[in-house]
Amino acid sequence: MVHDSTDNPDERARKLPRAAASDVPPETLIAPDVDPAAPGGEDEDDSRLPDILEESGAVGEEPLATGHEAIERAVRLAPTSPGVYRMLNANADVLYVGKAKNVKKRLSNYARQSAPQPARILRMIAATVTVEIVSTNTETEALLLEANLIKQLRPRFNVQLRDDKSFPYILITGDHWAPQILKHRGAQSRPGRYFGPFASAGAVNRTITALQRAFLIRSCTDSFFESRTRPCLLYQIRRCAGPCTREIDFGGYTTLVREASDFLSGKSHAVKQELAGEMEKAAGELEFERAALYRDRLAALSAIQSQQGINPRTVEEADVFAIHQEGGFSCVEVFFFRTGQNWGNRAYFPRAEKSFTPEEVLGSFLAQFYDDKPPPRNILLSHEIEESELLANALAIKAGHKVEVTAPKRGEKKELVIHALTNAREALGRKLADTATQSRLLEAMAATLSLPHPPKRIEVYDNSHIQGTNAVGAMIVAGPDGFVKNQYRKFNIKSEGITPGDDFAMMREVLERRFKRLINPPEDAGTKAKDDDFPQWPDLVIIDGGRGQLNAVREIFTTLGLNQVSLMSVAKGPDRDAGRETLFMPEREAIKLEPRDPVLYFIQRLRDEAHRFVIGSHRKLRKKDIREAGLQEIPGIGPSRKRALLHHFGTLKEIERASIADLGKVPGVSAESARRIFDYFHPQPG
Repeated sequence: MVHDSTDNPDERARKLPRAAASDVPPETLIAPDVDPAAPGGEDEDDSRLPDILEESGAVGEEPLATGHEAIERAVRLAPTSPGVYRMLNANADVLYVGKAKNVKKRLSNYARQSAPQPARILRMIAATVTVEIVSTNTETEALLLEANLIKQLRPRFNVQLRDDKSFPYILITGDHWAPQILKHRGAQSRPGRYFGPFASAGAVNRTITALQRAFLIRSCTDSFFESRTRPCLLYQIRRCAGPCTREIDFGGYTTLVREASDFLSGKSHAVKQELAGEMEKAAGELEFERAALYRDRLAALSAIQSQQGINPRTVEEADVFAIHQEGGFSCVEVFFFRTGQNWGNRAYFPRAEKSFTPEEVLGSFLAQFYDDKPPPRNILLSHEIEESELLANALAIKAGHKVEVTAPKRGEKKELVIHALTNAREALGRKLADTATQSRLLEAMAATLSLPHPPKRIEVYDNSHIQGTNAVGAMIVAGPDGFVKNQYRKFNIKSEGITPGDDFAMMREVLERRFKRLINPPEDAGTKAKDDDFPQWPDLVIIDGGRGQLNAVREIFTTLGLNQVSLMSVAKGPDRDAGRETLFMPEREAIKLEPRDPVLYFIQRLRDEAHRFVIGSHRKLRKKDIREAGLQEIPGIGPSRKRALLHHFGTLKEIERASIADLGKVPGVSAESARRIFDYFHPQPG
């Protein structure tokens, strides 16, 4: 989808009820919207297979009678108009969220004791104690509210869309005479043109790199642009036209921006024809160097389209959804097609009971998927869903344009669906195989460490600080499906009485804050979304350190009364060599595993991931401190040198990213001062 920042396709939805060296632009090294402390790369598929929800077991007559009675009470007060109902258990947990054109009639179906019901519905009725109802003006509003509540409350008996991340866009800015191209997430408030969504940040980054080669548009920030006195390296390697130092005039750069916008808007054939014509013209005038430049730009455009794989001929704008079920699990594969181009795909593994049909899972998935995303004009499905017309009307209200929801039977659209279905089948197969491998690792780990059972939740803790400053602790989580990154947590050390560098005291604060919250959950915990298919209590806690750290943590656990959690510490080998670690557990001899042991490799991965996450969190905290404190905190940097540095680099952020050589080029900054500035911004954490 392509639109200007002034367009807001979600505006109507809000009215509905809702619960390296400084010579290289730093954006080429680190994307501007990537959090350095964020868990893992953005292209990693960290979605987990949900636990299979058991359906066996008869429901007793007494609980069923109690549930029917609660629903009958609700029926007497229920409206005959559209609305959304919520079924709650004795703990006020939401069991199920449903919508209906006639709420009274729908609840009456649940209240009839003689009516045959699936085992899943009977279990839900038996657990129901209260029914809450919200009336809406139309069934369309009820559908949108239902999807929003399911995502927010995550009821036990609904299909749940999990790992729902936002999608990145390509932005060509419109607030500068020399527009910038960059990856963008979040609110589209900055002036410019947005192209997307793309399925992953990797797809955006690859496309931007190729577009830079093809159209030579800058990717640097405005502050970097304004501070240039000579072209940067990107100009030398022909990935930028150099507008910062007027290597290209305004008219020429505007033409490049127009060509890039046209290409992303679907006019790729016209753009390529125009470039081919310019190449032939330059060759005819014997300007072979200019002809070679056009040739390289054409090759870059061809590379973009070749990386996109399948590109439809007749489908301009569509999302394609295909669902495959196997072994009690469901996989929904989503492909994004905009301006006739394939902008990537992503696999989802929604949580649903085995009794749900593919049509039921897909229908509920779609409503939740577009709860916070602008829909395209066409949505192509692998299965017919019951309320496709109602969903299309609801999405049309959100988008402000007509939306068609269809399951094509023939032609190119059917081919796209078949392609997506093949990918869904393969993605679920890979996920099942990965899960089986992880399960074998956990079983081997339990045998090696003499654990009572394979751990379902492993928590690894680490600290980071520099001489006690900007101290931060972190927890990473792993389970049967690998790293569970939405469960990662960081802890800014708050205790004032801690001696700088006291790792034991820092670890004590982190563990006490973590486990006291589990032992005594806050009163509002029940109102927050819960991940019911993943345990909150760890089976195994791992810390970085030797016997001393283990004993210190053991004392903390004893004080908190934690006897059910296994504890282990990992000490680095001589010279910090990987593969020579020693494992310590309470009341056991030290454990040494063979360097090639898969269990040892798995433990190393856990420790290294915790270290990566805590270092990223520490650096982010320190950078914030540095930006707030300014250059005056650096010894030997007074007002004159501060002014010279800011005049040369433009911003504190660019000074932070500068190399020692570039710092030394600033008037008044000696080699020693350059080294001191560089060391201040690039310390080695302890």
